[in-house]
Amino acid sequence: MLDLHRLRLLREVHGRGTVHAAAAALGYSPSAVSQQLAVLEREAGTPLLERTGRNVRLTDAGRLLVDHALTLLEGVETAEAELATLAAGRVAGVVRICAFQSALLRIVAPAVRALATSHPDVRIEVTEGEVEQAAPGLRLHQYDLVIGDEYDGEPRPVHADLRRERLLRERLLLVLPADHPEAGAARVPLTRLAGLAWAACQPGTGHRAMHLRVCRGYGGFEPDLRHSSDDFVILLEMVRTAGAGALLPELALAGRDEGVAVRPLAEGPLGREVFLLTRRARTPAVDAVTAALRAASPRLEP
Repeated sequence: MLDLHRLRLLREVHGRGTVHAAAAALGYSPSAVSQQLAVLEREAGTPLLERTGRNVRLTDAGRLLVDHALTLLEGVETAEAELATLAAGRVAGVVRICAFQSALLRIVAPAVRALATSHPDVRIEVTEGEVEQAAPGLRLHQYDLVIGDEYDGEPRPVHADLRRERLLRERLLLVLPADHPEAGAARVPLTRLAGLAWAACQPGTGHRAMHLRVCRGYGGFEPDLRHSSDDFVILLEMVRTAGAGALLPELALAGRDEGVAVRPLAEGPLGREVFLLTRRARTPAVDAVTAALRAASPRLEP
C-alpha cells in the first residue's frame, strides 16, 4: 500500500526540483528524504525519479503518481478541515496567507482582525512574499491564499490550474518632494520630469518595469532609476528626504503623505489590479478568509 507521507515527499521533490530543496522546505535531511523515496519506489514497484545533473525529474510512473497524489492530498486536507469544523461546531482550521507588503498592511491585517471575532477557530498564518515566488508554494500547500498585483501593461503569467479573483483596482500616483517645482500642479506632465532621480522596486519586478514603460512612453525619456527597494516605505522615504520621484499605488500611500506631494499624471490614469490566488479545491476555512479579504478590500477603492 502506498504511504501518504511518502507521496507528499514525492510531490515536494517534483515541485521544487531537487531533493535538497524539498528537504529544506519540509525540515528533513536530504538523506532522510532520499531513503523515504527509495521505499516509495519499492512500494510502487517501478522507478519514480531519474537524475539530470544536480536535479531530479519524474519518470512517467512518477508523474502519474504525483497526479494522483495531488488529488489524494487535497482530499485529506478537506477531510481534516471538515473534521475540525465538526469538532468545533463552526468553521475551523489553519489558513496560510502570503501577500506583498502593502496588501498585508491594508487588506490582510484588517481581515485577520475581523476574523478573530467572526471565526475564532480559524488560525491565520501570514507571510510576506511576491506572487511569482509564492505561487509554487500555493500548489505545494505551503500557502492556502496568495495575494498578488498586476500593473497595467505588465501582465503576470497565467496560472491555469489556480483560481484567480480580483480584490480591487487602485490608481498609481506620482509622488514628489513637497518642495519640487511641479508639486503645486493639479496634474503633472511626465515630460517635465526628465531630470528627476527615481525610486522604484528591484530589477525584474513589475513595479520597476512599469516605471521604465511609463517614462519612455509618456515622458519620452530614459528614467534615472537611482534608488531601489522592494519596500514601498523606503521608496517613499527616498522621495521625502532624498528628492527622488516615484509612481506608487494608493495602498502604499494611505496616511503617508506628510512631506510629499501626491499627484495624478497629466497623461492619463495608471493603475494596478490586486488579486487573490487559491487552489481550485477550497476548504470552508479558506472560503471564510477569502470573504473577509474581499470585505476589507472595497474600503481601499479610489
